[in-house]
Amino acid sequence: MTIRGAIAEAKRVVIKIGSSSLTGPDGGISAERLDGLVDVIALARERGAAVVLVSSGAIATGFPVLGLSRRPTDLAAAQAAAAVGQGQLIGRYTASMARYDVTVAQVLLTADDLMRRSHYRNAASTLERLIEFGVVPVVNENDTVATAEIRFGDNDRLAALVAHLVRADALILLSDVDGLYTARPGTQGATLIDEVVTAAELSGIDIGGTGSSIGSGGMLTKVEAADIATSAGIPVVLTSAEQAAQAIAGDQVGTYFHARADKRRSTRLLWLEHASASRGSLVLDDGAVRAIVERGSSLLPAGVVSASGEFSAGDPVDLIGLDGTVVARGLVAFDSVEVPVLLGKSTHELAAEHGPAYERELVHRDDLVLVTRN
Repeated sequence: MTIRGAIAEAKRVVIKIGSSSLTGPDGGISAERLDGLVDVIALARERGAAVVLVSSGAIATGFPVLGLSRRPTDLAAAQAAAAVGQGQLIGRYTASMARYDVTVAQVLLTADDLMRRSHYRNAASTLERLIEFGVVPVVNENDTVATAEIRFGDNDRLAALVAHLVRADALILLSDVDGLYTARPGTQGATLIDEVVTAAELSGIDIGGTGSSIGSGGMLTKVEAADIATSAGIPVVLTSAEQAAQAIAGDQVGTYFHARADKRRSTRLLWLEHASASRGSLVLDDGAVRAIVERGSSLLPAGVVSASGEFSAGDPVDLIGLDGTVVARGLVAFDSVEVPVLLGKSTHELAAEHGPAYERELVHRDDLVLVTRN
């Protein structure tokens, strides 16, 4: 079986489509484009694959209805457009999927739902049960209540996290560009990158900039999403919506990002690295930094010089070197009010002073992820 053949045989696929790939010249949702996407989903289901759709488009659907000529830039207007557009968007998907006697379910998430561990687990359970029922979940960010995260990478990062949530075998990122290029498409000498094995291969390639006037994402957010998914063992295909059927069939279209992990990381660690919000920080001495980064050790109280923030046992905290660099993030084993008396002391000293319950790590290595330094 070829590498891309694995995409064709994937039993669980997450498809993400951006607003610009769903809209027509007037800025509103195109029935033809939406039906074309549904046709591709139906084909994937016919070969036995479960599909989760992460779809942008609520704001794009709503702002023409409000009489606006373009996507609003202020938060309140964007939320109003999303409130109007979300119902219409899911209604269009419901009607189009009904052509294949397929039921859809609307799943609205905010970044906060992914940052809180309990919400993260609940979202995973809900999506799993919907898939078991044969339903196609249509996931979108809940733009009507989101604040700063309303421009959450045009749902690209959300799609990567959903792919891990549902233990997907493949992630398909659909855009209005047919893949990743060595330079901005249309510029002299720009060529399509067929595959990416490691992130280092993209060094020097211009992937910055934002998306279209309709969407909010750009190539950078898609590459970042591919990095999240591939680090979790999920291969990614980035291509245009027009090539969606070929991509799912395993044809050589777009850019293929190789999965970088043979064994998938635990959901807890992926959440910790990519979706959690730090509740505080611990400043480490140089010896503790070396122990964590070079030897994969746990963090002991003796190696911590200071702490800040209000957190409870089990919350994510940043682990910071003396130079201010964040080197890792981990789940702390003590409440913030307990930490000051622990700092700089060995576990043996703490056990003697406070009892055997204190003879343990501040952050265990199994609850810790390193932060990549650029």
